[in-house]
Parts: sequence; structure tokens; C-alpha cells
Amino acid sequence: MSKFDLPRRLVAEGLGTAMLVATVVGSGIMATSLTQDMGLALLGNTLATGAILVVMITILGPISGAHFNPAVSLIFAISRALPKRDFGRYVIAQIIGGVSGAVAAHLMFGLPIIELSTKVRTGGAQWFSEGVATFGLVAVILSGIKFEQKAAVPWLVGLYITAAYWFTASTSFANPAVALARSLTNTFSGIRPIDLPGFCVAEVAGAVLALMLFTWLLQPSTSSPISSEAKL
Repeated sequence: MSKFDLPRRLVAEGLGTAMLVATVVGSGIMATSLTQDMGLALLGNTLATGAILVVMITILGPISGAHFNPAVSLIFAISRALPKRDFGRYVIAQIIGGVSGAVAAHLMFGLPIIELSTKVRTGGAQWFSEGVATFGLVAVILSGIKFEQKAAVPWLVGLYITAAYWFTASTSFANPAVALARSLTNTFSGIRPIDLPGFCVAEVAGAVLALMLFTWLLQPSTSSPISSEAKL
């Protein structure tokens, strides 16, 4: 368990999610202002997102575990690495942080504080992509912890998301809190609010499926692959 008290852990979760969303949204705005090439814009968005994940997980992981993601918090709660009484509070902190990050990005670029997205992201391919993206993210985290590579987890997650931006049709949101925050920006990285439920369901399903498979794959015994000390 973390040595830090709950208020500090919640602030770390909110701050990390805010920085993540500010980077996703802000780098998307910057990229599209510099080039009309959508491939190049996506590359800029991708590199910035992967980099901020490495940084935020490294510096905030020792405090809260650096989930920054309700789907990740859910699998830790199911595995009892995160007390169930703290799960809802983590999710609230992540949502508040995500919305704050979107607002901060808008303020930095002189846009309306909140602007609902009109970018269509829906359909079976998109939902399946989100399930795959979140499955892979959780698999990376569980494997890194299981094989005592906690110091490498920030890089594993950052590199995985960098890759998943490009091999998934959805550009790998893999995070319900980030998806919600991105519905509040009508920019490059946005998603229509009406498209959120499909994404969130797919993300949670992918996370739970990964937990089920990797509980068996990583540890054939009956115990969980995440010990009570497996905080990042």
C-alpha cells in the first residue's frame, strides 16, 4: 500500500489526469495549427502523449499508483490492490482532473473554456479498437508489476500508448475519464458526447478481460497477479 494518505493520492490522480488530457488536447491543437497533414499532426499528438505518460507515471506513481484511468483503478480494486472504498474517489479525482486538463488546454490556446465536440467516433470497429487498446494497456501494467519491473512501467505504458495510437482505429483512448474530457473539446482530439457510452463500455470490458486472462497467464496459482504491495 502507498505510504501517502488519501488526500495526497487523490490530488496526484487528479493532477496526473489533468496533465495527460492537457497534453492530448493541447498537442492536438498545436499540431493542427502547424500542419494540414493529418498524419503528421497525429504523430505530434502521439509523441507528446507517450512522453507525458512516462513523466507523470514516474513522478506520481510512488504517491497514488498513477492510474489516471478509471479502467485501471477498477482492475486494481477488483484485485484488492486498491481499497474498494477508495475506488469511487479515485474515479471522481480522475474525472475532475481530466475536465480541468481540457479547460487548461483551451485557455492556453485562447479557445472557449468548454466546447462540446462534434467529431464522430462510433461503430463496431471503433468500439473493438477501444477494447483492444485497453486490454493491451492493462496487460502491460499487470505484466510489468508481476515481473518486478515497476521502474519500467512508465516506459512500458508510454511506449504502448504511442504504438496503440497507430494500430487502433480509435487512436487508443483506453481511458473513460480521458474520453469524457475529450468530449468537451471540439478540436483534433475530440469525441462527440453521444459516442462516449460505446467507448466507455468497450474500455471497461477490455480491462476486465485482460485482468481475467492475465490472472491465469501470469500466476497459475489461485492468488491474484497483483499483490497488496504492487503499487507503482
